[in-house]
Amino acid sequence: MASIFRTSISLDLRPKVACTNLSSKERLEFQSKNLRKEKLNVRLRGVKANQAQGTSAVTEEKELNNKTDYGVVGVHHVGLLCENLERSLEFYQNLLGLEINEARPHDKLPYRGAWLWVGAEMIHLMELPNPDPLTGRPEHGGRDRHACIAIRDVSNLKEILDKAGIEYTMSKSGRPALFTRDPDANALEFTQI
Repeated sequence: MASIFRTSISLDLRPKVACTNLSSKERLEFQSKNLRKEKLNVRLRGVKANQAQGTSAVTEEKELNNKTDYGVVGVHHVGLLCENLERSLEFYQNLLGLEINEARPHDKLPYRGAWLWVGAEMIHLMELPNPDPLTGRPEHGGRDRHACIAIRDVSNLKEILDKAGIEYTMSKSGRPALFTRDPDANALEFTQI
């Protein structure tokens, strides 16, 4: 089965951030502010481009007047509960074409599970009781908790889901994206980039 996910060259666009230590007065002021409304004072220092084996690596250096930097670099994985691991693997491996990450500790956890590659990130399927109701969820997955997966071709995925008889809804905003659910009613968004 061909995968809907294509390997791509990626650029490292993560900013290099330098922050200063907080004084006691600054710490008190910081704690009293609403973090969502705090404005960042960003000053772009420069952009460096490096050539290495035909690919570019771009590094932006920024100085932030933000006292909360702790080095976020991305989402490592999303954990999804499943009732039956084999049924979930049929969906994620055989239908969507995701591959198992054999390096992850499948046998070291007190429950069954599998780690599946989604680009450089992963989905961790965990065979555990699900405290969430499986019925009565919103028809459109965009109105429910969901994980979003970036893909190259939404129309190709539509054909795959149609052939398998799996329901989906298109993005309500009109952008090239669709929402579907896995066998355990976990909502998934697939957005075209």
